Amino acid sequence: MCGCFGIRFFVVILEVLTIAKLDHQLNEEIRDKEIRLIGADGAQLGIVSAAEANAMAEEQGMDLVKISPNAVPPVCKIMDYSKFCYDQKKREKDAKKNQRVVEIKEIRMSPSIDTNDFNTKVKAAQKFLSDGNRVKVSVRFRGREMAHTNLGEKLLLDFAASCAEIATMEKNPKLEGRFMAMFLTPKNSK
Repeated sequence: MCGCFGIRFFVVILEVLTIAKLDHQLNEEIRDKEIRLIGADGAQLGIVSAAEANAMAEEQGMDLVKISPNAVPPVCKIMDYSKFCYDQKKREKDAKKNQRVVEIKEIRMSPSIDTNDFNTKVKAAQKFLSDGNRVKVSVRFRGREMAHTNLGEKLLLDFAASCAEIATMEKNPKLEGRFMAMFLTPKNSK
């Protein structure tokens, strides 16, 4: 049992290491006969051998990086690779910071809900919608309530009318098993 666990753990480590490896080839790793070379300033330097390109990069104190390995011949660029990686990580971090994840909040009710409880649920939904989240409003039917699904539909439509100032109904009320649900989305997305 312990030996099997050790083997699985080892395999997981190998997978993580392969995922973490960058997909750019650098300097001596480039073993193609001919490559299309781009200078540090972006100028095309033509088709040269990999050894010659590597010598030019060393002369400038920079790295030779294979940018497009699938092209014929492969495209390589002379650049400061550590600065390139730093800028790329910074761009990814900024993009992640500016992302807004829209969550779906759910509000559940029963067809026999009282007025005050209904108003409390409406206020909660309005708060979620003002935060920019989608809201799924559902009514749960139990036992004999399944014979009166029209009451649940009316309840959901009243709920949508109460939130009409800040939300639009994305999906009309639909019965799915013992639940009838609808989706509300905020009108002005942040």
